[in-house]
Amino acid sequence: MTPVRRALYPAIEPFNRFRLSVPGGHDLYVEECGTRGAKPVVVLHGGPGGGCSPGMRRYFDPEAWHVVLFDQRGCARSRPHASVERNTTGDLIDDIEAIRRRIGVERWSVFGGSWGAALGLLYAEAHPRRVSELILRGVFLMSQRELDWFYGGGAAQFFPELWEEFVAPIPPAERGDLIAAYHRRLMSGDLAQQTDFARIWARWEGATATLRAEPSLRPGFSDAAYARAFSRIECHYFQNRGFLESDGQILRDIDRIRDIPGMIVQGRYDMVCPPASAFMLHRAWPASELRMVGDAGHALSEPGITAELLAATDALRDGSRTAAQ
Repeated sequence: MTPVRRALYPAIEPFNRFRLSVPGGHDLYVEECGTRGAKPVVVLHGGPGGGCSPGMRRYFDPEAWHVVLFDQRGCARSRPHASVERNTTGDLIDDIEAIRRRIGVERWSVFGGSWGAALGLLYAEAHPRRVSELILRGVFLMSQRELDWFYGGGAAQFFPELWEEFVAPIPPAERGDLIAAYHRRLMSGDLAQQTDFARIWARWEGATATLRAEPSLRPGFSDAAYARAFSRIECHYFQNRGFLESDGQILRDIDRIRDIPGMIVQGRYDMVCPPASAFMLHRAWPASELRMVGDAGHALSEPGITAELLAATDALRDGSRTAAQ
Protein backbone atom coordinates (compact mmCIF):
# COMPACT_ATOMS: atom_id res chain seq x y z
CA MET A 1 0.00 0.00 0.00
CA THR A 2 1.29 3.44 -0.86
CA PRO A 3 1.67 5.59 2.27
CA VAL A 4 -0.43 8.70 2.65
CA ARG A 5 1.41 11.62 1.16
CA ARG A 6 2.17 14.46 3.53
CA ALA A 7 4.18 17.65 3.65
CA LEU A 8 7.75 17.87 4.80
CA TYR A 9 8.54 19.90 7.89
CA PRO A 10 9.07 23.62 7.24
CA ALA A 11 12.51 24.71 6.16
CA ILE A 12 14.56 25.95 9.09
CA GLU A 13 17.93 27.63 9.23
CA PRO A 14 20.79 25.94 11.10
CA PHE A 15 21.40 27.26 14.61
CA ASN A 16 25.10 26.55 14.18
CA ARG A 17 27.54 26.17 11.31
CA PHE A 18 31.20 25.33 11.71
CA ARG A 19 34.20 23.93 9.91
CA LEU A 20 36.14 20.95 11.24
CA SER A 21 39.71 20.24 10.20
CA VAL A 22 40.41 16.51 9.93
CA PRO A 23 43.57 14.50 9.12
CA GLY A 24 44.73 14.56 5.52
CA GLY A 25 44.29 18.27 4.96
CA HIS A 26 40.48 18.26 4.67
CA ASP A 27 38.19 20.93 6.11
CA LEU A 28 34.61 19.76 6.61
CA TYR A 29 31.47 21.88 6.50
CA VAL A 30 29.07 20.93 9.34
CA GLU A 31 25.69 22.37 10.35
CA GLU A 32 23.31 21.80 13.26
CA CYS A 33 19.54 22.30 12.98
CA GLY A 34 16.45 21.79 15.10
CA THR A 35 16.82 21.86 18.88
CA ARG A 36 20.06 21.48 20.78
CA GLY A 37 19.68 18.77 23.39
CA ALA A 38 16.83 17.00 21.55
CA LYS A 39 17.19 13.54 20.01
CA PRO A 40 20.41 13.63 17.93
CA VAL A 41 20.70 12.34 14.37
CA VAL A 42 23.47 12.53 11.79
CA VAL A 43 22.45 12.76 8.12
CA LEU A 44 24.72 11.05 5.58
CA HIS A 45 24.36 12.21 1.99
CA GLY A 46 24.77 10.05 -1.07
CA GLY A 47 27.22 9.74 -3.90
CA PRO A 48 29.92 9.31 -2.78
CA GLY A 49 30.46 12.87 -3.90
CA GLY A 50 27.12 14.57 -3.29
CA GLY A 51 26.49 16.97 -0.44
CA CYS A 52 23.91 17.88 2.18
CA SER A 53 21.08 20.22 1.19
CA PRO A 54 18.44 22.30 2.99
CA GLY A 55 15.79 19.78 1.93
CA MET A 56 17.41 17.09 4.05
CA ARG A 57 16.61 19.06 7.19
CA ARG A 58 12.90 18.83 6.46
CA TYR A 59 12.49 15.14 7.33
CA PHE A 60 12.72 15.91 11.05
CA ASP A 61 10.42 17.66 13.50
CA PRO A 62 12.68 20.59 14.48
CA GLU A 63 11.34 20.66 18.04
CA ALA A 64 12.12 16.99 18.62
CA TRP A 65 15.41 16.45 16.79
CA HIS A 66 18.96 17.79 16.93
CA VAL A 67 19.94 17.31 13.27
CA VAL A 68 23.60 17.25 12.22
CA LEU A 69 24.48 17.43 8.52
CA PHE A 70 27.90 17.63 6.89
CA ASP A 71 29.50 17.57 3.47
CA GLN A 72 31.85 14.61 3.19
CA ARG A 73 35.48 15.02 2.11
CA GLY A 74 35.81 16.91 -1.16
CA CYS A 75 32.06 17.50 -1.46
CA ALA A 76 30.05 20.72 -1.78
CA ARG A 77 31.24 23.22 0.85
CA SER A 78 34.02 21.04 2.29
CA ARG A 79 37.55 21.76 1.14
CA PRO A 80 39.64 21.06 -0.87
CA HIS A 81 36.85 20.78 -3.41
CA ALA A 82 36.65 17.56 -5.48
CA SER A 83 39.76 16.18 -3.78
CA VAL A 84 40.30 12.42 -3.74
CA GLU A 85 43.47 12.58 -1.64
CA ARG A 86 43.04 10.93 1.77
CA ASN A 87 39.43 10.30 0.83
CA THR A 88 38.44 6.75 1.77
CA THR A 89 35.60 5.04 3.60
CA GLY A 90 37.77 4.65 6.70
CA ASP A 91 38.47 8.38 6.65
CA LEU A 92 34.75 9.16 6.46
CA ILE A 93 33.96 6.84 9.38
CA ASP A 94 36.63 8.62 11.43
CA ASP A 95 35.12 11.97 10.39
CA ILE A 96 31.67 10.97 11.65
CA GLU A 97 33.19 10.06 15.01
CA ALA A 98 35.10 13.36 15.13
CA ILE A 99 31.87 15.27 14.50
CA ARG A 100 30.03 13.27 17.17
CA ARG A 101 32.69 14.13 19.71
CA ARG A 102 32.63 17.80 18.68
CA ILE A 103 28.83 17.93 19.02
CA GLY A 104 29.10 16.23 22.41
CA VAL A 105 26.62 13.36 22.13
CA GLU A 106 27.17 9.77 23.27
CA ARG A 107 24.86 8.08 20.77
CA TRP A 108 22.81 9.22 17.82
CA SER A 109 20.50 8.02 15.10
CA VAL A 110 21.88 7.60 11.58
CA PHE A 111 19.84 8.72 8.55
CA GLY A 112 21.25 7.98 5.10
CA GLY A 113 20.34 6.97 1.58
CA SER A 114 22.14 5.27 -1.29
CA TRP A 115 25.86 5.68 -0.53
CA GLY A 116 24.73 7.29 2.73
CA ALA A 117 23.03 4.00 3.62
CA ALA A 118 26.24 2.05 2.95
CA LEU A 119 28.31 4.53 4.94
CA GLY A 120 25.77 4.49 7.78
CA LEU A 121 25.91 0.70 8.00
CA LEU A 122 29.71 0.67 7.90
CA TYR A 123 29.87 3.35 10.59
CA ALA A 124 27.42 1.45 12.78
CA GLU A 125 29.37 -1.78 12.34
CA ALA A 126 32.58 0.01 13.31
CA HIS A 127 31.00 1.88 16.28
CA PRO A 128 27.83 0.01 17.32
CA ARG A 129 27.73 1.58 20.78
CA ARG A 130 27.43 5.03 19.21
CA VAL A 131 24.30 4.27 17.14
CA SER A 132 20.79 4.17 18.58
CA GLU A 133 18.84 3.53 15.34
CA LEU A 134 19.32 3.61 11.58
CA ILE A 135 16.91 4.96 8.97
CA LEU A 136 18.08 3.91 5.53
CA ARG A 137 16.75 4.63 2.04
CA GLY A 138 17.62 3.19 -1.38
CA VAL A 139 19.99 0.60 0.05
CA PHE A 140 23.45 0.28 -1.45
CA LEU A 141 25.81 -2.37 -0.05
CA MET A 142 28.92 -1.32 -1.99
CA SER A 143 29.18 -4.71 -3.70
CA GLN A 144 30.57 -5.76 -7.07
CA ARG A 145 27.14 -7.12 -7.96
CA GLU A 146 25.61 -3.65 -7.64
CA LEU A 147 28.40 -1.95 -9.60
CA ASP A 148 28.05 -4.53 -12.37
CA TRP A 149 24.31 -3.83 -12.53
CA PHE A 150 24.61 -0.08 -12.93
CA TYR A 151 27.87 0.22 -14.88
CA GLY A 152 27.91 -3.13 -16.67
CA GLY A 153 24.67 -3.10 -18.63
CA GLY A 154 21.92 -4.15 -16.22
CA ALA A 155 20.18 -0.79 -15.82
CA ALA A 156 20.95 -0.17 -19.51
CA GLN A 157 18.24 -2.67 -20.42
CA PHE A 158 15.67 -0.17 -19.11
CA PHE A 159 17.35 3.02 -20.33
CA PRO A 160 18.98 2.10 -23.65
CA GLU A 161 19.01 5.62 -25.05
CA LEU A 162 20.60 7.03 -21.88
CA TRP A 163 23.10 4.18 -21.76
CA GLU A 164 24.08 4.94 -25.34
CA GLU A 165 24.89 8.52 -24.27
CA PHE A 166 26.93 7.21 -21.33
CA VAL A 167 29.12 4.80 -23.32
CA ALA A 168 29.45 6.91 -26.48
CA PRO A 169 32.52 8.96 -25.37
CA ILE A 170 34.47 5.80 -24.44
CA PRO A 171 36.34 3.93 -27.22
CA PRO A 172 34.95 0.42 -27.82
CA ALA A 173 38.18 -1.19 -26.61
CA GLU A 174 37.67 0.32 -23.12
CA ARG A 175 33.98 -0.44 -22.68
CA GLY A 176 34.59 -3.70 -20.84
CA ASP A 177 35.30 -1.68 -17.68
CA LEU A 178 33.50 1.64 -17.83
CA ILE A 179 34.37 2.60 -14.26
CA ALA A 180 38.08 2.31 -15.07
CA ALA A 181 37.61 4.16 -18.37
CA TYR A 182 35.85 7.09 -16.72
CA HIS A 183 38.33 7.03 -13.85
CA ARG A 184 41.24 7.64 -16.24
CA ARG A 185 39.49 10.72 -17.64
CA LEU A 186 38.10 12.09 -14.39
CA MET A 187 41.53 11.90 -12.76
CA SER A 188 43.40 13.37 -15.71
CA GLY A 189 45.27 16.64 -15.34
CA ASP A 190 42.98 18.28 -17.89
CA LEU A 191 40.27 20.25 -16.04
CA ALA A 192 38.11 20.65 -19.16
CA GLN A 193 38.22 16.91 -19.82
CA GLN A 194 37.39 16.17 -16.19
CA THR A 195 34.37 18.47 -16.36
CA ASP A 196 33.09 17.11 -19.66
CA PHE A 197 33.21 13.51 -18.47
CA ALA A 198 31.89 14.48 -15.04
CA ARG A 199 28.73 15.88 -16.61
CA ILE A 200 28.14 12.66 -18.54
CA TRP A 201 28.77 10.46 -15.49
CA ALA A 202 26.40 12.54 -13.31
CA ARG A 203 23.76 12.66 -16.05
CA TRP A 204 23.55 8.85 -16.30
CA GLU A 205 22.86 8.49 -12.58
CA GLY A 206 20.55 11.48 -12.33
CA ALA A 207 18.40 10.48 -15.29
CA THR A 208 17.76 6.99 -13.88
CA ALA A 209 17.06 7.97 -10.26
CA THR A 210 13.30 8.54 -10.34
CA LEU A 211 10.42 6.37 -11.44
CA ARG A 212 9.13 9.06 -13.76
CA ALA A 213 12.32 10.64 -15.05
CA GLU A 214 12.28 14.22 -16.30
CA PRO A 215 15.14 14.64 -18.80
CA SER A 216 15.06 18.41 -18.34
CA LEU A 217 15.89 17.95 -14.64
CA ARG A 218 18.95 15.77 -15.12
CA PRO A 219 21.84 16.98 -12.92
CA GLY A 220 25.23 17.68 -14.40
CA PHE A 221 24.30 20.34 -16.95
CA SER A 222 24.18 23.59 -15.01
CA ASP A 223 26.71 23.29 -12.19
CA ALA A 224 30.11 22.19 -13.44
CA ALA A 225 31.71 22.33 -9.99
CA TYR A 226 29.07 20.05 -8.46
CA ALA A 227 29.28 17.58 -11.35
CA ARG A 228 33.06 17.44 -11.15
CA ALA A 229 33.14 16.76 -7.39
CA PHE A 230 30.29 14.26 -7.53
CA SER A 231 31.67 12.28 -10.44
CA ARG A 232 35.35 12.32 -9.46
CA ILE A 233 34.71 11.20 -5.89
CA GLU A 234 32.07 8.61 -6.80
CA CYS A 235 34.24 7.09 -9.50
CA HIS A 236 37.25 7.15 -7.15
CA TYR A 237 35.32 5.10 -4.59
CA PHE A 238 33.91 2.67 -7.14
CA GLN A 239 37.28 2.16 -8.81
CA ASN A 240 38.59 1.18 -5.36
CA ARG A 241 35.51 -0.92 -4.54
CA GLY A 242 34.63 1.31 -1.64
CA PHE A 243 37.95 0.69 0.10
CA LEU A 244 36.37 -2.30 1.81
CA GLU A 245 38.26 -5.32 3.11
CA SER A 246 36.23 -7.69 0.93
CA ASP A 247 33.24 -7.78 -1.35
CA GLY A 248 30.13 -8.25 0.78
CA GLN A 249 31.74 -6.76 3.90
CA ILE A 250 28.55 -5.06 5.10
CA LEU A 251 26.56 -8.30 5.23
CA ARG A 252 29.60 -10.19 6.55
CA ASP A 253 29.69 -7.93 9.61
CA ILE A 254 25.96 -7.40 10.07
CA ASP A 255 25.93 -9.34 13.34
CA ARG A 256 27.69 -6.38 14.94
CA ILE A 257 24.44 -4.38 14.68
CA ARG A 258 21.93 -7.21 14.96
CA ASP A 259 20.21 -5.57 17.96
CA ILE A 260 20.22 -1.97 16.67
CA PRO A 261 16.74 -1.06 15.36
CA GLY A 262 16.55 -0.08 11.73
CA MET A 263 14.00 1.10 9.19
CA ILE A 264 14.73 0.36 5.52
CA VAL A 265 12.74 2.36 2.94
CA GLN A 266 13.13 1.05 -0.59
CA GLY A 267 11.59 1.97 -3.93
CA ARG A 268 10.23 -1.08 -5.72
CA TYR A 269 11.48 0.25 -9.07
CA ASP A 270 14.85 1.58 -7.94
CA MET A 271 17.12 1.22 -10.97
CA VAL A 272 20.20 2.68 -9.30
CA CYS A 273 20.13 0.41 -6.22
CA PRO A 274 17.74 -2.48 -7.00
CA PRO A 275 15.56 -3.83 -4.15
CA ALA A 276 17.47 -7.12 -3.89
CA SER A 277 20.06 -5.40 -1.70
CA ALA A 278 17.44 -4.02 0.69
CA PHE A 279 15.81 -7.44 0.91
CA MET A 280 19.12 -9.21 1.62
CA LEU A 281 19.97 -6.63 4.27
CA HIS A 282 16.60 -7.03 5.96
CA ARG A 283 16.85 -10.82 5.97
CA ALA A 284 20.31 -10.67 7.56
CA TRP A 285 19.44 -7.97 10.15
CA PRO A 286 16.90 -9.18 12.75
CA ALA A 287 16.17 -5.74 14.21
CA SER A 288 15.28 -4.15 10.87
CA GLU A 289 11.94 -3.45 9.23
CA LEU A 290 11.59 -3.16 5.44
CA ARG A 291 9.11 -0.79 3.83
CA MET A 292 8.88 -1.38 0.07
CA VAL A 293 7.33 1.60 -1.73
CA GLY A 294 5.43 0.39 -4.76
CA ASP A 295 5.42 3.54 -6.87
CA ALA A 296 8.96 4.83 -6.40
CA GLY A 297 12.46 4.60 -7.76
CA HIS A 298 15.64 5.74 -6.02
CA ALA A 299 15.24 9.42 -5.20
CA LEU A 300 14.78 10.84 -1.71
CA SER A 301 12.21 13.30 -3.06
CA GLU A 302 9.70 10.80 -4.48
CA PRO A 303 6.38 11.12 -2.60
CA GLY A 304 6.15 7.53 -1.37
CA ILE A 305 9.73 7.54 -0.15
CA THR A 306 9.22 10.90 1.57
CA ALA A 307 6.10 9.67 3.36
CA GLU A 308 7.78 6.56 4.74
CA LEU A 309 10.85 8.47 5.91
CA LEU A 310 8.67 11.04 7.68
CA ALA A 311 6.72 8.23 9.32
CA ALA A 312 9.99 6.68 10.51
CA THR A 313 11.41 9.89 12.00
CA ASP A 314 8.08 10.71 13.64
CA ALA A 315 7.88 7.23 15.17
CA LEU A 316 11.35 7.61 16.67
CA ARG A 317 10.42 11.09 17.87
CA ASP A 318 7.44 9.63 19.68
CA GLY A 319 9.47 6.81 21.23
CA SER A 320 8.33 3.96 18.96
CA ARG A 321 10.84 1.63 17.42
CA THR A 322 9.20 1.74 13.99
CA ALA A 323 6.45 3.53 12.13
CA ALA A 324 4.35 0.36 12.32
CA GLN A 325 4.13 0.62 16.10
